[in-house]
Amino acid sequence: MGIIKVKIDITTPTGRRLLKEVEKHPRVAKIEYPLPEEIAGQKTYTLNEVFEECYDILSEHYKCDVRKL
Repeated sequence: MGIIKVKIDITTPTGRRLLKEVEKHPRVAKIEYPLPEEIAGQKTYTLNEVFEECYDILSEHYKCDVRKL
């Protein structure tokens, strides 16, 4: 399988049009957006990590494992 990386300048009309065309083909094209400068370099969490942390907080508060409820 061949994979290439492309940088598209989406500040131009042509760049936005190219991006829209690529988004129409999610099975063959994966788009990765850069992190905003405000959070670049900081630890980010997946949705599962956030839920696990919430489960831990609730379990400690209610003194039982809320995952099993």
